Amino acid sequence: MAANLPGGNPPVTPLPTLEDVREAQKTLSGVARVTAMEGSRFLSRLVGGPVQMKCENLQRTGSFKLRGAYTRIAGLSAEERSRGVVAASAGNHAQGVALAASLLGVASTVFMPVGAPLPKVAATREYGATVRTHGQVVDETLAAAQEYARETGAVFIHPFDHPDVVAGQGTVGLEILEQCPEVRTVVVGIGGGGLAAGVALAIKSIRPDVRVVGVQAEGAAAYPPSLAAGRPVSLDRVATMADGMKVGRPGDVPFRIIGELVDEVRTVSEDALSSALLLCLERAKMVVEPAGAASVAALLSEPAAFRGPVVALLSGGNVDPLVLQRTLRHGMAAAGRYLSLRMRLPDRPGVLAALLGELSRADANVLAVNHVRIDPGLGIEEAEVELQLETQGPEHCAEVAGDLRSAGYTVLD
Repeated sequence: MAANLPGGNPPVTPLPTLEDVREAQKTLSGVARVTAMEGSRFLSRLVGGPVQMKCENLQRTGSFKLRGAYTRIAGLSAEERSRGVVAASAGNHAQGVALAASLLGVASTVFMPVGAPLPKVAATREYGATVRTHGQVVDETLAAAQEYARETGAVFIHPFDHPDVVAGQGTVGLEILEQCPEVRTVVVGIGGGGLAAGVALAIKSIRPDVRVVGVQAEGAAAYPPSLAAGRPVSLDRVATMADGMKVGRPGDVPFRIIGELVDEVRTVSEDALSSALLLCLERAKMVVEPAGAASVAALLSEPAAFRGPVVALLSGGNVDPLVLQRTLRHGMAAAGRYLSLRMRLPDRPGVLAALLGELSRADANVLAVNHVRIDPGLGIEEAEVELQLETQGPEHCAEVAGDLRSAGYTVLD
């Protein structure tokens, strides 16, 4: 390791190696599950080649985070373990650290933002951590955890920017090669970069011919500008439904690996993320959080860009029920499963009932009706009706609107 000489550069953290990933796999034996690989006929037809999903949403604690957290804590000295560990997280890393520390007999304290989803807070406590809430955003929570580490001597467990964490996450890559040796493309979501760096390290070290594609949410895409600049760049603003990707700056360690080994970093929209989550639930019967569905979102956005066999990594399934409800509604809207109509009708008894009967015959499910009779733009004997409908998709939307026009109704928009 380089010496920290006066006036010189600080030492550069050594990067993990394939041997480190293999050692992590031994360390995790009997601790982390070898998660299932599930085929998707829908995605396979879309891409034009076999697509498998690596289901880390079925990992213990509901995400890949246990792998890195356990590897990191297991590597601490007895003296370091005696001081306990501390972490900051809004969810997945919190649960991974809590369980890993409990399994290793180490005391853990986890700082979580005020307003963090209650199921995630409860799960972190149940895994054995002492939970402290601080700050409105993760950056404030992170600062509080680091201050706690300085004051108490507890070892800070970073969610992605440490060689041991990257090595632990890299065990997912080893499993992918074991379970799908014919793979040509691996697609993995990127937040801070620990998972993508570990997967790329494992796969490229053994199979350099396999294409590794990273995926970020458009509203939290720090890697594209950072890779262009040749150094980690901080975003001014991060906004995405994918909590696991709300990272404004790449980690130094994963950035160096991703810059060298990941073939491409793509971005996906919020519509694509919610559509991917909906697809996983409906077609694969998989509960996946928005960040966990990023790989599927990339396949949906541009299926021709991926050469099969493809492995899409589902990184986590810890989604708050309220967030799931909102995301599914958004996904259904993005998939053209909702139709909003505004119509003018004669204000006479039975007219609305006749309209609803027409919609029933068109197999459109009425979610909401707003009947407006008082408006300066309406005639004396007119009423305006606003309808929210559930449909079977974009083609059905067009059919419903066409059927109404054929029946003599005037559809305003």
